[in-house]
Amino acid sequence: MVLKRRRQQKTDYKQRLGLLKSKKHRLVVRRSLNNIHIQVIKYEPAGDKTIIEVSSKNLRKYGWKAHGGNLSSAYLCGLLSGLMTLKKEINDAVLDIGLQTSKKGSVLYAAAMGARDAGLSINIGDNILPDMNRVSGRHVSNYAKVLKSQKEKYNRQFSQYAKSGLDPEKLPEHFEEVKNKILNEFGFKIQDFKKVDKREETKNIAGKKEEEEAEEDEFEGVEESDEEKKSENNEEAEETGESDDRKEWEDAE
Repeated sequence: MVLKRRRQQKTDYKQRLGLLKSKKHRLVVRRSLNNIHIQVIKYEPAGDKTIIEVSSKNLRKYGWKAHGGNLSSAYLCGLLSGLMTLKKEINDAVLDIGLQTSKKGSVLYAAAMGARDAGLSINIGDNILPDMNRVSGRHVSNYAKVLKSQKEKYNRQFSQYAKSGLDPEKLPEHFEEVKNKILNEFGFKIQDFKKVDKREETKNIAGKKEEEEAEEDEFEGVEESDEEKKSENNEEAEETGESDDRKEWEDAE
């Protein structure tokens, strides 16, 4: 007999059992087209207990103007959730992506990357994480510069940026600005996170170094890399945020 939640494609019980056996809190990451949702959950016999919850909408408090479902917002949500979790004196967690497809460099791993950079110990390797240049939105900035000569297409592609008052070419700077505001709220100063030799040892922001790489081959019209190839119209909708939200939240189990 197939259990109800398995039939509804909500729970992989084999995966869930493995997560519970770790006896760690679960960093539950879910995504919709326009939003990222993160919960840190503790298992209890009477039912799971949510310790913290963060979504892309929480980034508005810090002035985030860009799309809510891309790599940049996923990382910032992860960073915020990681800092909030550490404040609860929880130092490690196991990543739970549920039945979502695991794809290298996806928004799911951008969120986990942000939480890990906050200092939360998470079971992920560097090889599956997205490139920091893409996380910061540098490829979007480069693409906007290339597309600028095609005014009609540029205006259509980045209409939501215009509405929110954000120049897409300035997305990396905007990302850093919001990131700094989040860090400052938790008592960190950005200059404390520019030291380079401890990243591999500590796996947190204190040792982060952002590599500068050429991005000429990454002028893509979308801000995220984990969706399967879509039509141009769908790509534009995902970039600008003009399409309807998918289901806002999948059960964390």
